Amino acid sequence: MKITFKLYASLTHYLPAERRYDNRMPLELPEGSAVAQAIEPFGLPAKQVHLVLVNGSYVPPEQRLSHVLHDGDVLAIWPPIAGG
Repeated sequence: MKITFKLYASLTHYLPAERRYDNRMPLELPEGSAVAQAIEPFGLPAKQVHLVLVNGSYVPPEQRLSHVLHDGDVLAIWPPIAGG
C-alpha cells in the first residue's frame, strides 16, 4: 500500500534530502502496517514524535503500535513545539 508521509519543523531533516523542500514523501508499506512501523525506518527519536495525525485525526501514543494504516492515508508528525 502507499501512504503519504509528512514530517514537520525540526523533523524534516529525517527525510531524504530531495524530499525536505516540501516535507512529504510517498511511502510504500506492507498491508496491515501500523503507525509505529511506518515511523521506525526513519530513526525518529521517540521524544520527538509528539503530535501524530492520520488523515487529520490525532493518534494518541498508546495507539501508535496498533493503529493500522490504509492505502492512501496521510501520516503527519510534529515534534514538541515551544514558543512564547
